[in-house]
Amino acid sequence: MTLILSLETATTNCSVALSKDGKIVSTRSINSGFSHSEKINIFIEQVIQEAGVFLKDLDALAVSIGPGSYTGLRIGLSSAKGLCFGLDIPLIAVSTLEGMAVGIKALPKELIIPMIDARRMEAYCAVYDEHHKLISQPEAIVIDENFYERFKNDSHLVLAGDGADKCISLFEDDYAIRVIPHYFPTAENISIVAHQKFAVKDFENVSLIEPFYLKEYSSGKKP
Repeated sequence: MTLILSLETATTNCSVALSKDGKIVSTRSINSGFSHSEKINIFIEQVIQEAGVFLKDLDALAVSIGPGSYTGLRIGLSSAKGLCFGLDIPLIAVSTLEGMAVGIKALPKELIIPMIDARRMEAYCAVYDEHHKLISQPEAIVIDENFYERFKNDSHLVLAGDGADKCISLFEDDYAIRVIPHYFPTAENISIVAHQKFAVKDFENVSLIEPFYLKEYSSGKKP
C-alpha cells in the first residue's frame, strides 16, 4: 500500500488529497481567494482523520511546484517541506500545468493547453498531447487571437484554466478551439502524477527545492 498526501496551492484553489495506491480516499478544497495559510493545515488534518490513518503512515508527500501565485506556491512548498523533514519521507514535485493537463480527457489529435492567469492578458501555459505528454515547455505568453497559431497545425486545441477564461470571447467562433472555463488545479490530479513519480523514485532534495515561478517576482505583479 502506498499512501501519498498531495497539496495544491498554486492558484486561488487550496486543495489537499490523500491517495492510496493511486486512488483518492479523502480530499478537501476551497476556492475563495488566497486563504491557503488558514486552510492548508486544517485540510491536512481532516483528510488524514477521515481516511483513518496517521501522518506517520505516509509514504511520500507531493506538492504542486508551479507556475502560479508566488505566495500560494511558497505556502504549499513550506508545508510540504516541514512534513517531509518531520516524517522523514520523500518529496515529489509536480508541475502545476501537468497536474491540470492530466485532468482533461482530450480527443485524438487534440492538444491540451492548461493556462494559469498571470495578470493582465498574460498566462502561464504549456502544451500536452492527448496522452498528456509534454510537447512544449511552460512559458509566460501574451494572449491574443494569434497566440495559438504555432500549436495549431492539423490539431484542435483544448484551453483550460483561469487563464483560458480570457480566451472565451476571442475564440468563440473558432471550431478548432475548445475552451474549458473555470477549471482549476486540484490535489486529486497532482496525486495522479505523484504516484507515477513514486513508482520510479523521482524524488526531490527537500533542502534545495524551490518553487517554479517561471517569472521572477516584482512588485505589482503576481502576489
